[in-house]
Parts: sequence; C-alpha cells; structure tokens
Amino acid sequence: MSLLDPVAVSKLETMLVRARVIVEGALSGLHRARLHGSSVEFSEHKEYAPGDEVRHIDWKAYGKLDRYYVKQFEQESELTAHLVLDATGSMAYRGDGLSKVAYASHLLAALAYLLIRQRDRVGLTVFGAGDLRYVPPRARTSHLHDLLGVLDEVTAAGASGADPIGPVLERVAELTRRRRGLVVVASDLFDRRGDALAMLRRLRARGHDVAVFQTLDPHELSLPFSGLTIFEDLESGAELLAEPDAIRTRYRRELNRFVAGVRRECVTGGVEHHLVSTAQPLERSLLDFLMPRVRAAAGGTA
Repeated sequence: MSLLDPVAVSKLETMLVRARVIVEGALSGLHRARLHGSSVEFSEHKEYAPGDEVRHIDWKAYGKLDRYYVKQFEQESELTAHLVLDATGSMAYRGDGLSKVAYASHLLAALAYLLIRQRDRVGLTVFGAGDLRYVPPRARTSHLHDLLGVLDEVTAAGASGADPIGPVLERVAELTRRRRGLVVVASDLFDRRGDALAMLRRLRARGHDVAVFQTLDPHELSLPFSGLTIFEDLESGAELLAEPDAIRTRYRRELNRFVAGVRRECVTGGVEHHLVSTAQPLERSLLDFLMPRVRAAAGGTA
C-alpha cells in the first residue's frame, strides 16, 4: 500500500476528496492484510472496483477470499454512529505536521464517509473553547456534506472556558440512550477532571461499541527539543522554562505511564483504544480501526 503523508492528504482540494482517499487507502491495506479462509465463489456478487459503493462490500466474503466482492443487493444497515471530536486548546498543538485537531478531523471525516456510504446513520459532536456543536445522526448523502463541512472548519482554541471531555461524553450518553450503536472519540485525553475514561466505560456498559483515537504529536511522544525552551500549557496558558535534556527521561517515563494507564482503563472497560501519532498515515489509523471488525464479520481471526 502506498501510504500518503497526512500533510499531503490535507492539501487535497476538499474534505470529501480527502476522506475518499483515506478510505480507499485503508481498503487497499485490508486487501493486503490477507485474512485467510476457504475458497468460495459467489454468483450474486461481483469483484469490487474503484468507484463501486463501499456500502455494498461483503466483508464476510472478503474474510474468506481475501478479495473484495460487492453485493448486488443488500439490506440497509441500522447502525447509528456518533463521532466526538475534542477541539480544546491542547489539540491545537502542531509539531512538524498537522495539528492534532486537524489530524483527528480528517480521520473522523474518513470514518463518516465510510459509514454513510454503508447507509449507516452518523452524528457528530465537536467541543472546545466553551463551544459545543452537535449534528444529529442521519444517513443521507447530503448529510455527509454537512458533517464534512463542520469537520473542515474545526480549529482548536481557548484555554479559558474549554469544555472538559467528561461532561461532553455524558451528554453523548444521554443523546444515545435510546439506541445502541458506535461511539468514536478523537482526543488527546488530557483531561484534568479525570472523568473521561469513566464516561467511556459507562457508554460501553450501556451496550455501545466504543472506540477512542488517542491523538498525540510526535513531539509530545519524544520531546526532541534542545536548549532552554519555554513550554506552554495550551489548556491553561501556563508556561514553564526548562532544559529539555534535563527533563526528557522523566517526561517520557511519565507520558508512557499516562498512555499505559489510559489503555489499561479502556481495555478493562471494554473500550477499544488506538494511540495514533499525527505522523502516522491516516489510512493506517483507519485500517487499525477496521481490521478487527472485518475479522469479526468474517467469523475468525487472521
């Protein structure tokens, strides 16, 4: 699979084109992952070709044949998905590539594209800087344009008045209480109140399929700076003057402990956790999300 740099993807003309490119790249990756199974032919299917509707792909057939087949007829799905994007101040951080919020926006846009092409209902919540935007779930093609328009305009901002993620997820839980479905959150999970993970677990306990893309910049993962540096907390605005070489080992240890703790809380609560770096190709991140679902649909493992 020829992977595109996230910055290159972001320069494509429209969010719709970017989302399609990411999805097609992920589907190509699935094809090369080779989920093994028996050899069966389907007279009511045809082999997938670029331009065919993604929603018509028969994932069970793919798992058996390691090739995409498109169903001639398919019953419409009743899945309702809710996407949640963190646009608080810390998500504005940008190292050498896309900002965290831009990366997360593109990833959720690709997921929305894939789901709506499958005739699933998709809703969106964007929160940050005291502003919360909610788009109710629908499955129409025109709704996809609405969702992508919102995601294309998102910028992370504002230390003051930023919404903590826990109460936002509580609202999502209230909005989705009558219909179980898929909840996908993209956030760095820099949550001072500490209730985000509890709410993710609560959503899972209510029967939702819950996944989180914990989105971090490579600079946050490695602290590659040298020389006396001013570090700014993008949530609170606080600043720290420090020598990176003097704090790097402790910083990495604490960050690794934080990420491991998040992953552990997610796994024990049945929440799917994906740590994504903004340097990672977007189609790779989407592929990591899709792969276990394709395996489950095929009734086995790779």
